[in-house]
Amino acid sequence: MTSSYRITLLPGDGIGPEIMAVTVDVLKALGGQMDLSFEFQEALIGGAAIDETGEPLPQETLNRCQDSDAVLLAAIGGYKWDTLPRHQRPETGLLALRSGLGLFANLRPATILPQLIDASSLKREVVEGVDIMVVRELTGGIYFGTPKGIFETETGQKRGVSTMAYTDSEIDRIGKVAFETAQKRRGQLCSVDKANVLEVSQLWRDRMTAMAADYPDVSLSHLYVDNAAMQLIRWPKQFDTIVTGNLFGDILSDAAAMLTGSIGMLPSASLGADGPGVYEPVHGSAPDIAGQDKANPLAQVLSAAMMLRYALDQPTAADRLEKAVIKVLDQGYRTGDIMAENMTLVGCKAMGDALLSALAG
Repeated sequence: MTSSYRITLLPGDGIGPEIMAVTVDVLKALGGQMDLSFEFQEALIGGAAIDETGEPLPQETLNRCQDSDAVLLAAIGGYKWDTLPRHQRPETGLLALRSGLGLFANLRPATILPQLIDASSLKREVVEGVDIMVVRELTGGIYFGTPKGIFETETGQKRGVSTMAYTDSEIDRIGKVAFETAQKRRGQLCSVDKANVLEVSQLWRDRMTAMAADYPDVSLSHLYVDNAAMQLIRWPKQFDTIVTGNLFGDILSDAAAMLTGSIGMLPSASLGADGPGVYEPVHGSAPDIAGQDKANPLAQVLSAAMMLRYALDQPTAADRLEKAVIKVLDQGYRTGDIMAENMTLVGCKAMGDALLSALAG
């Protein structure tokens, strides 16, 4: 019996439409092989939505996302919209999407593929075998805390204020995701905070420590964020699963991504308590190469694999898609961001064709 799924596509800006087109072709081919049916519906977000509607996240887009089994997002933003007021910028649309779908947990894997070890800027012996999952809290912390803004003081000076705040329930729900993720991996969870100077981090550490009793098969450790950043570069293989707040997770997940040599290879998943999740590559919109057939579509394709695994409960299909990516890398195909000596340089479309051949083979 055919399994049918409604997928909302958000191509966005820059290279987004190019990498999304490759991913849709690959999913259609995979669906034909595995008796999966995908109903794709496209919607506007980011700069493309601003140009069309004046808003970075139109209500129609949010409605379509809510009425779907999963959301595939490509990339948003670009130089064109950088001078707009903050509430009208593309990034505001992404924050609104996360809030509107209740996406509080961001899963960002950083795994070293053997074919790309030499693409890392770190020594082979440092990065070989690295397999890290960063679990980042998405809808709380300093990005959403109040009060916030730029205010004028009694002396006439301007004062910028951002508030880092978490409730115990917000910490507990991201902690549950993190502990359960660690259970499915190697059973090691490192909670990152700044409890030595921040009261909000003291509460974070207290809650994580209390929750550990419910997960005896998971070993919990704690690091201050500055030390965690250093350890990610010094000895990344010590980490299995990392859980942290919104601001720290934003920074550390990008640092972990670059261990792999290219941010263009890494997928992510943003999940809520229920309803559709959003699956997107870690990289940005790369407006400098947009429309030139130079983009690397593999992170978008791997994001689709995460969608199959986490949202649609199709692990066999996810495995097949991930194996197709490995196969094209084994065959020596590389886009410019991961190009190496004696490899075959291809563009976005040609990489898509290689993936289709790998799936058919």
